[in-house]
Amino acid sequence: MALVLLDKVDGVATITLNRPEAMNALSHALRGEFFDACEDIGADSNIRAVIVTGAGEKAFTAGLDLKELGSSGLGAATDQKPASNPCRALEKLDIPVIGAINGVAITGGFELALACDVRIGSTHARFADTHARVGIIPGWGLSQKLSRYVGLSRACELSFTGQFLDAETACSWGLINHVYAPDELMPAARALADDMATIEPGFLKTYKKLIFDGYDRNFKDAMALEKQVTDAYNDHVSAEEVEQRRLAVIERGRALKS
Repeated sequence: MALVLLDKVDGVATITLNRPEAMNALSHALRGEFFDACEDIGADSNIRAVIVTGAGEKAFTAGLDLKELGSSGLGAATDQKPASNPCRALEKLDIPVIGAINGVAITGGFELALACDVRIGSTHARFADTHARVGIIPGWGLSQKLSRYVGLSRACELSFTGQFLDAETACSWGLINHVYAPDELMPAARALADDMATIEPGFLKTYKKLIFDGYDRNFKDAMALEKQVTDAYNDHVSAEEVEQRRLAVIERGRALKS
């Protein structure tokens, strides 16, 4: 049985972690298949957006397989190679990545959720940073990302207690953008991905890189970066192209209202 399912339809790829009997835990074999799926997507110019989710309704992923770590050591917790670190594998993709959080996202699973560009969740979604409970310092980004996404005090509360964060609270804190009934989650993720896939792919890749490169800098340097990228990119955009796209936006708005 495949541990990772990859589906491609109309420019959107869906990666499904497929170990529901083990809460979709990130075993070494699953992480290898996840990397292969990301590499496949990265090499496919027809794919314009990605959805990552878990099989079943109980778990997005419970994180690293602790039974496996107990016998093989803790190297995977700090491994930075994309071939074995799913967060780094996702970060290599230059197209939008949507996390459809269908159940619990715990520790390494929380880190994988944070590696997605946009997160939405079902009412079953719950998040927990249990690194402190198991005595392992996070190595896939959670210690730095979480405070930037929800604020320092909230991140400290979660990380110093290991308590679960429910979907509605996660949404109010800005960790996820929307909450849906379980049977509505994937259709909503697909609609969002389809919408992103309508944007000109070269532009979207440039825009994603600008946003994330700027996010890593202080505000002054990020503004300078925007000026640099804007000058280089917009010089090649004609007034006619802008007008055509403006009219398309108007037409799209009319279609959505009808």
